[in-house]
Parts: sequence; structure tokens; C-alpha cells
Amino acid sequence: MKRILPLLLLAALTACRTGTPTAADAQALVDKAEAESFDLAHEAGQASWVAANFITQDTEALSAKAAERSVNAAVRYAKEAARFDNVQLPPELARKIKLLKLSLTLPAPSDPKDAAEMTRLAAALEAAYGKGKYCPGGDPSKCLNIDDITKIMASSRDPKQLLDAWSGWHTVAPPMKKDFVRLVEITNKGAKELGFSDTGALWRSQYDMPPDEFAKELDRLWAQVKPLYDQLHAYARWKLREKYGKDAVPENGPIPAHLLGNIWAQQWDNLYPILAPAGADPGYDLSSILKQRKTDPIQMVKYGEAFFTSLGFAPLPQTFWERSLFVRPRDRDVVCHASAWDVDNIDDLRIKMCIDITADDFNTIHHELGHNFYQRAYNKQSMSFRNSANDGFHEAIGDTIALSITPEYLVKLGFIQKAPDPSKDLGLLLRRALDKVAFLPFGLLIDQWRWKVYSGQITPEQYNKAWWELRLKYQGIAPPSARGEEFFDPGAKYHVPANVPYTRYFLAHILQFQFHKSLSELAGCKDPVHRCSIYQSQEAGKRLDEMLQMGQSKPWQDALEKVTGTRQMDGNSVRAYFKPLEDWLIEQNKGKPVGW
Repeated sequence: MKRILPLLLLAALTACRTGTPTAADAQALVDKAEAESFDLAHEAGQASWVAANFITQDTEALSAKAAERSVNAAVRYAKEAARFDNVQLPPELARKIKLLKLSLTLPAPSDPKDAAEMTRLAAALEAAYGKGKYCPGGDPSKCLNIDDITKIMASSRDPKQLLDAWSGWHTVAPPMKKDFVRLVEITNKGAKELGFSDTGALWRSQYDMPPDEFAKELDRLWAQVKPLYDQLHAYARWKLREKYGKDAVPENGPIPAHLLGNIWAQQWDNLYPILAPAGADPGYDLSSILKQRKTDPIQMVKYGEAFFTSLGFAPLPQTFWERSLFVRPRDRDVVCHASAWDVDNIDDLRIKMCIDITADDFNTIHHELGHNFYQRAYNKQSMSFRNSANDGFHEAIGDTIALSITPEYLVKLGFIQKAPDPSKDLGLLLRRALDKVAFLPFGLLIDQWRWKVYSGQITPEQYNKAWWELRLKYQGIAPPSARGEEFFDPGAKYHVPANVPYTRYFLAHILQFQFHKSLSELAGCKDPVHRCSIYQSQEAGKRLDEMLQMGQSKPWQDALEKVTGTRQMDGNSVRAYFKPLEDWLIEQNKGKPVGW
């Protein structure tokens, strides 16, 4: 049912548009925006859920239409909020107005033609990526989508096949470049109308600090973790050189991008069999244990829920069990990518997963439920504040919980009789570092490139050159073949054509280790931090819940302080977690080049 606003509120909104804006006008705008966004978010959530679980042309169209209504409202309110830039407002109201302005990823200009073109371009770019295929030899019967390419990159050890798959996937991007260039022009126009120098400055303004200061903060964090990354890079390089030969991998230069087990070289955990330390087998296989115990998908989720209830959180609502998707249906296609949902922004919590009885899915369930418990914790906040402290926090919370899936946790569940000897930790730490530490520079450079594109520092004539310069600078990797400006290699990564900000993932990979360290101390853990689990710690759970309940009502520094006691993000927590591994890597790399 459509909300009917009181005549007084309508009058206030009219004054806001025609006269000198006041604090009362700002409050009226926020009240209207919160009421409408609550309804629109619920509608969009339901439509999106149906579209993901009953894939048809009709459900896709209904979901798109509901999403469009939400986006249009966000654009409208962001433009109105910009009128209050120079108005003195109470702190909470000022924060809500600011969040209205910052709610857009792609700010549409006021010109209807530009706005329509922006919407069309954004949809076309995402669709172009989604339809992307590489057809070896031009044979349509042999076409490979990104899932096929991902499997080849993960499992193949044939450098020719890897090069072919890598080069082939990157052919999907060049046709996107023209639309991307135009989209940058249009969104920058919209950002300037909101008072920002460009779209990148708008994105960086979402972090409760001046945009340039936030950029410097990222540089500081990267400098803290880079020594660990450098050691991991050096070790991977000489092991790959042993595997593929001196002609394939240089002794002291960048690693060829196609040899790292991932199409974007963003995570290297698929290389673990090549890089594993001798004698590092922990002596148990969680996937086998789960299957031997005849664990079913519901029980997998029950284990995850029990982790949170052991911390003092209330159980999930009954509707969670009735409405979630746990197994792949036999009668229809569904989107199986694991995700956590808060459909009504109150307590209609759900997960959508096609659960396999594996260690990976056991970890993923704990991660996804981290989102759900965060969503429920902040549901008493105003609608404006029902979100994580910043966009890195939501991912970090789920990952923090997953870091507590330690051998000690498995002992408490009765899965294993005793934790493996600490000498076995190197394998567990290396596997995790190939996932988490290897990701850090990639998580940083995506937006480093985009921010320079939005500001004009990188022009369309330099897109590819600048892209590979950043990948060399941060990751120490190089393309396997010459890549001129006829290519558009950034477009081969989904988040670029889909216009999804990426710095959140870098922040999450820093924050999760900082949270884990502090919560482990609250839990009284005396073991090395990588061995700590906060399972059953009411004290850690209480402090975590206090932070989660804050939502986005305060600057993220306040939320961080609630758990860690500090207002500054700290990459040294990553180093502390992986210290035994870093010491071992330094020993392994003695006499070998480090850096590139």
C-alpha cells in the first residue's frame, strides 16, 4: 500500500524546493526518504529473491523494474540532499543527509537524456560481461564462459593451455571500452552536480574522512602488509620457476599472470599443491569428516547458527528455515552463488546456497550467517543507518567468523579428537595466505586505476598501459604477452564493467584480522592468534553485538573502536596472524631475490 504523507510534510518539502533550505526541511526530506526507501527496498528484495530462485524472463523483468524504482528514488533524494551542504544541522540529521548524497555508485546527471544514456550504458556493460565467451579457433561449439575459464585456470598445469585460456578470456573486454569511456564522462557530470570533483571522489567520500586522506590511509595500510606479500610473492615465484622452468618464470622479475591459478591472479590458493611445505598435512580432512557423519545441508547451517548462539546471539527466526534456499532444486534453474539476504530490513533473513557437504561450504555458511546476524543486529536503527559501518565491515564480519573455524573449534564440535601439532600449522597458514594475503594488492589496485580514470589522470589512450603499470607496482605480475591499447584488460574483471566499487574487499581483508585478534583477546585465548576461535565466548559475542547494533549510525572509526579499542585500521594484525608463516618464508627465501 502506498504511504500517504501528512499535508504538513508535503508543505515542508515544497518549501525545501522553493525557499532557503532549513533544518526542518532537511528533516522532512529524510523522513520521506526513509519511508519510501523502506518500502522500495522490501519490494526490490522480494522481486530479486524470486528472480534468483525462479529464473524466467518475467521474473528478471519484474526484478529489474523494482530495482529501477529504488535507483530512481536514490538519485532523486541525493540531488535534494545536496541542497543542504551549507545548512547547520544536528549531528544525526547531518549524517543522514550526507548518507543520502553518498548512496549512489553511478550518479546520474539532471539532464534526462544523460540519465537515460547512463542507465542504458551501465546495463549494456554488465550484460556484455555476462554474455562474454571465448571460442577457441572461432568454433561456436567450443565456446567457454567465465566458469569454464575459471576451472581451467584452477586445475591446468599446462602453460600453453593456461596462456590460451587467459588470452581468450581477455578478448571479451575490448568491445566494452567505448561504452565505458562514455559512462565515465556522464557519471562525472552527475558527481559534479552533487558537489564532488569526479565520481572517484564521491566513492572515496563514503569513508568518514576527506577523499584524499582516505587514499593516503590505503597507502599506509598497504605499506604495513607489503613485506609479508613480498615474501609470499618471492616464494611463489621460485617454486613456479622450478615447476615451469627458467624460460617461463624470471628469477627476480614479475610473475606471468597466467601461471597463478586464477584468471585475474587475485588469489593463488589453487597453487597450493605446488607450493605446499613438506609434511604439512594437518592429519584430517573436514570434507571427509562431514560426509562420514552423514551431515545434511540443514545440519551444516545449524552448525553455523550454533556458533552465533554460543556467543549469546538469539537463534535465527523460524522464517529463515522456511524461506532460505539450501539445496539446488531439481525442477528449475536458480542462481546458486552463495548470498545472505535481509528481504524486509527487519528480520526476514535468508541465505541462498546450493550447499555441498564440503569444508569450503562449511566455511561459507559461517561467513554468510555473519551477514545475517549483522543485518538483524542493526534493524532497530533508522532506515538510513541499516547498513554496515562502511562497506568493508559487512564482508569483514563474515570473514572474521570464518577465521574461527580452527582445529580447536573442530575439537569442540567433536569432529576431531585433538588439534594437530603446531608444526602442521604452516600448511594451513600457507593455504590461507594464498587466498587472503595474495588478494590484498589486487583488492587495492582496481579502484586505484578507476579513481585515476575518473579524475582524468589516466586518459582512454592510456587505459591498458596504466592498468599493467599498477598491476606491476602492487602485485608484481606481468601480462604473458604484449598488451597494447587495442586491449581493454580492466574490462575482463566483472567489477569494472559492472561498476562495483572494489576497495571494500581490500578493507575487509585488513579488518577481519584486526577484529579476530581483538575478539580472541576478549575470549581469553592464549594460543597464537591463528589458533584462536571465539566459539562459546560470551564476552567476545557481547562486544561484537554492540558494534553490529550501531549499523551505520556513527562513523566507522567509532564502530572499530567498540571492538578493537582503536580508531585506526591496522595491517599489522595481518602480519601477526601469519607471523609463523612469514618467518618460515623468510627462511625459505634466503639467497633468493625478493621483490621485482
